[in-house]
Amino acid sequence: MRKNKFIISGGGTGGHIFPAISIANELKFRFSQSDLLFVGARDRMEMEMVPANGYKIKGLWIAGLKRKFSLNNLLFPFKLIYSLFHSLLIILKFKPEVVIGTGGFASGPIVFIATLLRIPTLIQEQNSFPGITNRILSSRVNKICVSYNNLEKYFPQSKIKLTGNPIRNNISNANENYDKGIRYYDLDMNRKTLLIIGGSQGSKEINKQVFNCIDFFEYTNIQVIWQCGKIYYDHYKNLVSSENIKLYSFLERIDLAYSVSDYIVSRAGAGSISELCVVGKPVIFIPSPNVAEDHQTMNAKSLVDKNAAILIQEDDLETKFKKMIMELNSSRDLQNKLSKNIKSLAFENATRDIVNEIEKLINQ
Repeated sequence: MRKNKFIISGGGTGGHIFPAISIANELKFRFSQSDLLFVGARDRMEMEMVPANGYKIKGLWIAGLKRKFSLNNLLFPFKLIYSLFHSLLIILKFKPEVVIGTGGFASGPIVFIATLLRIPTLIQEQNSFPGITNRILSSRVNKICVSYNNLEKYFPQSKIKLTGNPIRNNISNANENYDKGIRYYDLDMNRKTLLIIGGSQGSKEINKQVFNCIDFFEYTNIQVIWQCGKIYYDHYKNLVSSENIKLYSFLERIDLAYSVSDYIVSRAGAGSISELCVVGKPVIFIPSPNVAEDHQTMNAKSLVDKNAAILIQEDDLETKFKKMIMELNSSRDLQNKLSKNIKSLAFENATRDIVNEIEKLINQ
């Protein structure tokens, strides 16, 4: 039986890596004899996360341009030329049928070389404001899977397919594991639970605000699952003594955290938003101001405009954080409205629909 061969590239953040792994899992399920190879950036988190999920990965010597002046920017032309040449060698050796990019600078060279070699290509864009890599590639690739409407101003309309974002396999059934989640996180069933996830790396400003609110959480009888990020964990673990606060550097069982949460505070990365739409719990988004083109704010506003979430800008945390938690905690009507509206925006079959498009490219 002929093996179907796919290259998947994307990385730098979990928002690019998790969709890539979800697509790979669906490809493996649908094409049982398939051979998959990931391509990422040599020193980024995909080099650990992809092998941990059972896939091979090749690393390119590539990095994005810094928005502020940096001596590392002087190396960019050399890294790009090297990565293009390395990508050519990878493709010629592996001979993929389709090359898939999920965004991030790591996907640029390999997808670009594939288009030169006339290998079918698909890119997946998670955000309401597309990243620069996908915008550059959009005129060359065969298909563009997106998660938001009205992206024709960035991409050729004839190539766009609205699919939504792939989410991690265990998220779809997250709400079915309440009792298991209570035991796993050692929670009190009689208290409301607030889940705080400031991105995979954590957020300095969100962490500072949460720490300053520990007495407030005690007063309001709210227990907290707090993912503070690996670089902040050692600092806070020696400061947090409340049994009400469950502090973690990273939530390995995010599905169980979703299952037990009554409300969620989150960054507004596209991957997080896609998961939270499926989970269907009331959400307060605090967009990161340190991302390209402020795309997290645009992501969050697309939900706020549909009365599906609450938005707090990072600069307003001190004045609005406690207020919005109190309002959410005290209003069942607000909770129900937000839950209903965010759930209505979920793309339950995003991964399947993206792989359908990949299958069409094989058969064209």
